[in-house]
Amino acid sequence: MGWLWWVAAALVLGVAEMLSLSLFLLMLAGGALAAAVASALGASPAVQFVLAPVVALLLVVGLRPWLLRHLRERVPLPETNAGALVGRGAVVVATVTDVGGRIKLNGEVWSARSATEGRTYAPGAEVTVERIDGATAIVHDQSPTTPSAAEDTRGAAPR
Repeated sequence: MGWLWWVAAALVLGVAEMLSLSLFLLMLAGGALAAAVASALGASPAVQFVLAPVVALLLVVGLRPWLLRHLRERVPLPETNAGALVGRGAVVVATVTDVGGRIKLNGEVWSARSATEGRTYAPGAEVTVERIDGATAIVHDQSPTTPSAAEDTRGAAPR
C-alpha cells in the first residue's frame, strides 16, 4: 500500500513539471516511480527512501542534459526580449551619433548609438538594430531589400 504514496508523489511532481517545464521535477517524479516499484516488490522503507533520490540524481545528471539538448535542436526557441529586436528596422526620432540619440523601435522610444564611429543619422532616417547594449540600441544603415531600377542602371556601361 506504500507504493500508492510514491505514485501520488510522482503525479504531483509530474503536474508541477507541466507548470515549470524545466525537466527537473520530471526527474524527481522518476525517482518516486522507482521507489513505488521497489515498494510494490516488497522493499523496506529505508531502501525506498534511498532509491528515490539516487534514481532522481542519476536521471538529472544522465538523462536531463540529453533531453534538453534534443528538445532545443527540434524546437528552436524564439528570440525574446532584447534579442528579438536585433535586425529590426527603426526610425530616428532624435539625432543619433556614435555617442547617443533616440530611435522609435517596435513602438517604443529607445536610446541609440551609431555602430560606425562618426556616422550621424538625422530624425526621420530609417536604421536597423545591429545589437542591444544594455538599454541602448546600436544601429547602422538600413540595408535595402532590392535595388531600384535607377541604381541598376547607374553602374551599367552605355550600349
